[in-house]
Amino acid sequence: MTVGKPFVISVVLPQFHPIPENDKWWGKGFTEWTNVAKAKPLFDGHYQPHLPGELGFYDLRLSQSRLQQAELAKEFNIDGFCYYHYWFNGHRLLNLPLDEILTSGQPDFPFCMCWANENWTRAWDGRDREVLIEQKYSTDDDEAHIHALLPYLKDPRYIRIGGKPLFIVYKAGNLPDPISTFTAWRRIAIEQGVGELCLAQFESGGSGTAQNPKSLGLDLSIEFTPDWRNLGGSMYSTAKAKVAMALGLISKAYKIHRVFDYQLMVNAAMAKPIPQYPFIRCVSPGFDSTSRRPNNATIVMNSTPERYQSWLEEAIEWTKENNDPEHQIVFINAWNEWAEGNHLEPDARNGRAYLEATKKAVEAKIDSLV
Repeated sequence: MTVGKPFVISVVLPQFHPIPENDKWWGKGFTEWTNVAKAKPLFDGHYQPHLPGELGFYDLRLSQSRLQQAELAKEFNIDGFCYYHYWFNGHRLLNLPLDEILTSGQPDFPFCMCWANENWTRAWDGRDREVLIEQKYSTDDDEAHIHALLPYLKDPRYIRIGGKPLFIVYKAGNLPDPISTFTAWRRIAIEQGVGELCLAQFESGGSGTAQNPKSLGLDLSIEFTPDWRNLGGSMYSTAKAKVAMALGLISKAYKIHRVFDYQLMVNAAMAKPIPQYPFIRCVSPGFDSTSRRPNNATIVMNSTPERYQSWLEEAIEWTKENNDPEHQIVFINAWNEWAEGNHLEPDARNGRAYLEATKKAVEAKIDSLV
């Protein structure tokens, strides 16, 4: 690792290939691209649709697509991927890309996993309505789950912190007895030759995960952005704006959806008090869920590569000042959340601009030490 360089991990969504369950729930051939391609702008200045650039509408069943992602990440100072992992009482979804990465040994690129432990719902928002697959927790399932994870945790490419494989739980507060679950995982990992684990939560609003990770039996928290608790205040929510909407001077889309300003979101994120527990920073290039949600979507306006670069530089500087050498890590959410308007992968509008901003931010902080 380069002296002074943080280890940069970007979150990867694997839902870019068809599976039988999605065929049944959403229609034959459904992938994340289905929603992406049908999106439309709702008002002046609203960037939709987000269409892919040089990688095209790829299929993650193809090894070449996975290799291209890793090569592009390496080129722009991203050191590893964090793949979402979907486990429902032994039933796995969207697991083919990661299984292929494990068995083929390619790409030769560091990775870790995050268990997306929400109900799978038709609403796409994790709430308990129109549940397609429910999360059900049990002692037997805890043991079956960690046994299924062991081959990944043993892989030499798997990302480790202090020599311990990093495994993340998206909403640790959802578990009925997290300490029991994580104690069992640690015991079995040691018994099976993996050794000690580094267990983390993604810290996001609305799930109770802003508490000290130690109280849940975890080692650290990873900031999740956008942070739904700290978006900087909705745009056009004032009485004056509501009158303007009624007069047709402002699009009614601002009433149907929640609209925020990117820089205000960044300011709110960085103004949070420094946690009194191990904490890893995260940044995002943008967010816009209108392609998934016709009503009550979240839209973050006015993102630019320059504003994103500045946020990443600030997060890196914060990490250097506040974290010990083992935790010189920064997350980027996300690599390819196309249906949430949140991606580093090149698009038709900006090309590689956000990747170039990533590289510049990392290199700027290395240069500042020389």
